[in-house]
Amino acid sequence: MDHETRLYLAAHPFAYPLMRLLARCGPVVRVPGLGVVVNDASVARAVLTDGRFRKDGPGSPGDLWTPVLGPSVLLNMEGPDHLALRRKLMPLFTPAYVAGLVDEVLRAPLAALDARLARGETVDLVDAMRVMAGAVICRVIGLDLGSGPGSDLDSGPGSGSDSGPDLDSGSGPDSGSGPGSAAVAEARARELFAEGERVVSMVSLRSRRLSDRQVAVARRVLDRIGDIAQAAYEAGDPSTVMGRMRELGLSAAEARGAAGAFFLTGTETVATLVPRLVALVSDHGLDRRAVLEDLDRVIDEAMRITTPTPLMLRSVAESARVGGVAVRPGDRVLIVTHNCTRAHGPFDPSRPHPPELRRLWFGAGPHFCIGYPLALAEIRAVASTVLSRDIRVTGRRAARGVLLPTYEHLWITAA
Repeated sequence: MDHETRLYLAAHPFAYPLMRLLARCGPVVRVPGLGVVVNDASVARAVLTDGRFRKDGPGSPGDLWTPVLGPSVLLNMEGPDHLALRRKLMPLFTPAYVAGLVDEVLRAPLAALDARLARGETVDLVDAMRVMAGAVICRVIGLDLGSGPGSDLDSGPGSGSDSGPDLDSGSGPDSGSGPGSAAVAEARARELFAEGERVVSMVSLRSRRLSDRQVAVARRVLDRIGDIAQAAYEAGDPSTVMGRMRELGLSAAEARGAAGAFFLTGTETVATLVPRLVALVSDHGLDRRAVLEDLDRVIDEAMRITTPTPLMLRSVAESARVGGVAVRPGDRVLIVTHNCTRAHGPFDPSRPHPPELRRLWFGAGPHFCIGYPLALAEIRAVASTVLSRDIRVTGRRAARGVLLPTYEHLWITAA
């Protein structure tokens, strides 16, 4: 059994064997009580690009996230309103803009990581990725990582503070580039990542809706995130992501909702992928120089194997056929992305992906992941730093009871 299979079994000991069993039942199969299951990449892409299959109906992602985020975020919108909001946000995700953002946020953490590897230290790459992914999302939502000893995440309704989020200019005693500032920044990035993990962990592969208690907890977290984002939006500094949203014409409500959606989707995808990518390269004995020469292809292949979104949900709005299976309004379609991608075979970066498989794990059509360029920029930055050295995996432990299969720890050292 390979390490990737072990990760899936640790995360989903009952659902994963069922998922793989369904892959043997054909391209499309109706499962009573579950829905219409899609295991074929071509059929999956057809569903994702067909407007009759929506994200805002019964059994869709909207059922999960609308009670928490409200009805008007990209995760649960369709039609002209979705397209209009997406067009407003697109300038924030051009390759040039996200590359600059990632370089600015991760330059110091990556230099510190490289220095540790150069000294021969053993590094827990999972822990390092939590800090770096958290730092990037802090920047996106407008949380100042160096603005003093208090935590902005503790501000907001119900926190005992009536002054609102602290978003000063970083001129306090912990600002600047000293060790105290670095420690504050790392603590805040960890805290933000943990809050996102707390919300995402409420969802399992079997979830249809969050309970009232889960909704209340998630709202408390996301209200605090929204308060921070709104303060940055109202400050209107165009050098910040939230300030740019205002400059691009987003309303305060749209910007706040977008910040919540990015917070939910923008931390764990990158943080879980990079350690698994490095492990795959190490486990398969790939030459790091060859990997760095064609890094994007290796990243794509690692994403195919790890499948950042192992399952996608759609609600049927009009009578149609999915493959050979008839569906009617209200039916639930489950695209098992993991089965679609694993059908292409084992990890092999030298083999090109067929058109129907191309980045399917980030969706297709109008809902293709808008944050993909940011995720790719983060993954490139960290992978190119780590793989610039001859890396050896010295130990690993699978995480249990998580939504996205991942390592709890992956210890690496430079050989």
